Amino acid sequence: MNITLNQTDATNANLQVVLEETDYAPKVDEKIKEYSRKAQIKGFRPGKVPPAMIRKMYGKGILVEEINSLLSKSVNDYIKENDIKILGEPLPNQESQQKIDWDNQKEFTFDFTLGLLPPFDLNLVNVTVEGYKVEVDEETLEGVFEHMQRQFGQTENPETSEANDYLSGDLKQVDGDFSTTTLLPINKVKKNQEQFIGKKAGDVLTFDLQEIFDNDASAVANVTGESKQKAADLKGNFEFTVDKINRTTPAEYNQEFFDKIFGQETVTTREEFDAKVKETIAENYNTEAEKLVNNKVVEELVKNTDIQIPEEFFKKWLLTANEGKLTAEQIDENIERYKEELKWSMIRNKVVEENDIKISNEEVVESAKQKMLAQFGMASATPEMEDAVSGYVDTFLKQNNGKNYVNEYEAILADRVLDFIKSKVTVVEKSVTADEFRNIAGE
Repeated sequence: MNITLNQTDATNANLQVVLEETDYAPKVDEKIKEYSRKAQIKGFRPGKVPPAMIRKMYGKGILVEEINSLLSKSVNDYIKENDIKILGEPLPNQESQQKIDWDNQKEFTFDFTLGLLPPFDLNLVNVTVEGYKVEVDEETLEGVFEHMQRQFGQTENPETSEANDYLSGDLKQVDGDFSTTTLLPINKVKKNQEQFIGKKAGDVLTFDLQEIFDNDASAVANVTGESKQKAADLKGNFEFTVDKINRTTPAEYNQEFFDKIFGQETVTTREEFDAKVKETIAENYNTEAEKLVNNKVVEELVKNTDIQIPEEFFKKWLLTANEGKLTAEQIDENIERYKEELKWSMIRNKVVEENDIKISNEEVVESAKQKMLAQFGMASATPEMEDAVSGYVDTFLKQNNGKNYVNEYEAILADRVLDFIKSKVTVVEKSVTADEFRNIAGE
């Protein structure tokens, strides 16, 4: 066997493997003998089928199978032993393989294309990103209070709308393709509010969507269900066909209401309730702020780390690895995103390798256990439940051929890598209101 690597440039190489008869013949002969011992062919006793007959009947298939097995192992061993960093898998030259004469050839030559991933420098100390500490403002707090009171209040569907009602119906752009079914809060309308009062099911209203909300992208986004950026682009007149009127009598601030929100007697006074709501909102916003910082760190590293990618090979490999799922046109259209994902994967792997970051089996099991307990609203398992919970976790992690275990491992590893990176980069924290943060997150 002879294996030759020819590197054409920094990110591309050709690998040629030449197999002689002495490389594969012993394995082929061994497999034929094995077939002859097991084969059941009419006219021959079990185990007495002549190897020559097996070779005639199955020899070509056995030859192809053994050569492919030997080829795969040889290529993988060569790459590993020579510490060649490659993208994906080697791609075989299909044209040359189709010309192989399996019936008469004794020597076989196989060519592969490799995408190389050259070393790169990762400088974390020069990376600076902006972080956010979200302060819950009174407007946000009042909005949450109003939402909770409506959520647990008494709802009815009167015939005619009033100023604090919601109109339920279909919203459609007159000169455009946008349409949706939505709730339109009359009290949030800032201009020409009177045209929404006194309406009944079946009425059709025409208005400039941006105008009635005074170009407030947040309000338009809430009604349309679009992002703020897309909502700002919804211009012109819209038609709203009223399906029904929703009127809610807000829930009163009492113990029953407190218990519905936070559980039995978690809070018992209005002051405790207000403080708990504010604390919960702050926790939720700061969790989102942490995710936003993580995304910024990834974006900054991907943008500013010089990594050479064998783009043409990458496209071919994506097409081969996703045969039937992705077209060449789809790959071309999204290649920049695929390259960014690949670069982040390489950066993450480099951090793991250089800093010996490991995740133990105990950590994977404990993480899955905590997630399972959280689904049942439990902070920890009682001694009586411990064995049952452990059994559930073990079963879950083994499901999908162990894929659940791998997913849990990868999730912990991703968090660990980001924690390490953020300990090295500079995060400049800025205090913002909840409304300011929503604007930042929506950009």
